[in-house]
Amino acid sequence: MMEMKKQSVHGEWSSRFAFILAATGSAVGLGNIWKFPYITGENGGGAFVLVYLMCVLVIGIPIMIAESMLGRHTRQSPIGAMQQLTKEANADVHWHYLGWMGVIAGLLILSYYSVIAGWATAYVFKAFFGSFSGGDARDIKELFDTFTGSPLTLMFWHTLFMGATMWIVAQGIKDGLERAVRFLMPGLFVLLVVLVGYAMTTGAYAQGLHFLFKPDFSKITGNAVLIAMGHAFFTLSLGMGAIMVYGAYLPKNVSIAQTSILIAAADSIVALLAGLAIFPIVFANHLEPSSGPGLIFQTLPIAFGNMTGGWLIGILFFVMLVFAALTSAISVIEPAVAWLVETDRFDRKTACIWSGLTVWLLGLGTVFSFNVWADIKVFDKTFFQLLDYLTANLMLPIGGFCIAIFSGWIMLQKHSEAELAFSNPLYYRLWQNLVRYVAPVGIFLVFLHVVGVL
Repeated sequence: MMEMKKQSVHGEWSSRFAFILAATGSAVGLGNIWKFPYITGENGGGAFVLVYLMCVLVIGIPIMIAESMLGRHTRQSPIGAMQQLTKEANADVHWHYLGWMGVIAGLLILSYYSVIAGWATAYVFKAFFGSFSGGDARDIKELFDTFTGSPLTLMFWHTLFMGATMWIVAQGIKDGLERAVRFLMPGLFVLLVVLVGYAMTTGAYAQGLHFLFKPDFSKITGNAVLIAMGHAFFTLSLGMGAIMVYGAYLPKNVSIAQTSILIAAADSIVALLAGLAIFPIVFANHLEPSSGPGLIFQTLPIAFGNMTGGWLIGILFFVMLVFAALTSAISVIEPAVAWLVETDRFDRKTACIWSGLTVWLLGLGTVFSFNVWADIKVFDKTFFQLLDYLTANLMLPIGGFCIAIFSGWIMLQKHSEAELAFSNPLYYRLWQNLVRYVAPVGIFLVFLHVVGVL
């Protein structure tokens, strides 16, 4: 009876392909478009890619398998899942808080992610109306500073993006989340391929390849390994409940391990394609590659405004960013919505309204961080910087570490074996050893690195 209730409340993905699209969409976000290509070029190119892929294999995929398994076994939100799993294992009741931490981390992340995604949405229209045309570095910087300096402008685009996100989520699993990712993810991939094709015509494609892939093992330091490990963890959307709740909608006859490997592969391919699209354009226009918002909102618009076909390429690029942001946003709000529905006090649309309103209000802190609150700092950080540090550097690694420990040591082994259903017992032992020993040690080292101990 309980299983039937869970099924009726949440539903399922219609197929393994739908789950792969949704989970890949959760993993692929703004960070894939700029951070992975940049850190690859700065930390040894092809040598760094090899280190990163190894980290994905031994840390990212085992924890993704664990999160999906926890969700599918319980068919509940992260909060409900951890409550049920704790009871089944007769474990310490404090493990309940792992579910809460994931949901809260997702809400906090989306609150500032939505603001930045709002920038990308606005820049689609700026590109369409020729705002970058003929602009030099000073013009584009002034455009960016004027844009971020207006609280009402940022609030408008933040509201628009959150409205679109909550409208999609309110439609439900199949009519909302699944229908959206079936359109957005292929669209994102097509746009990426078109941009890579254009990059091949710039005359600087070889330079972009060199920047990204030429192996330089002299740059593979301990710090570079930690960067690769950290990015492998964060880029797969682990530790925030998104993969756990998506796993809750996964049909029983679908292999969790196989789909996790495919998702990790797709996420890495998108990141590499983004680098192949971006850096030839940057180099062809004699610009310096930089990280973060500077590359997306200040460096690339200079190129778009001064190159042949830049008007169309600029539009396509920022549309791609919006697609990537939407697929991530709907995944990080879903755990909170799912939990509110499970309380039986809210229908899905009402749960979306309350979750979205909470995120929208929190997002105002990030909006004001770039203007009226820019000089207000706590621990030498603006509100936006503090949220980013708290979530990415503290909550997510702690959440991932705890997921590894719980799934490897505390969850009843008969349940994990039944959910994973490996064809060969050796595969289960390999996963168990990775999630028990290798992944926790790796995450702990990353945690020490981000807090400045290493």
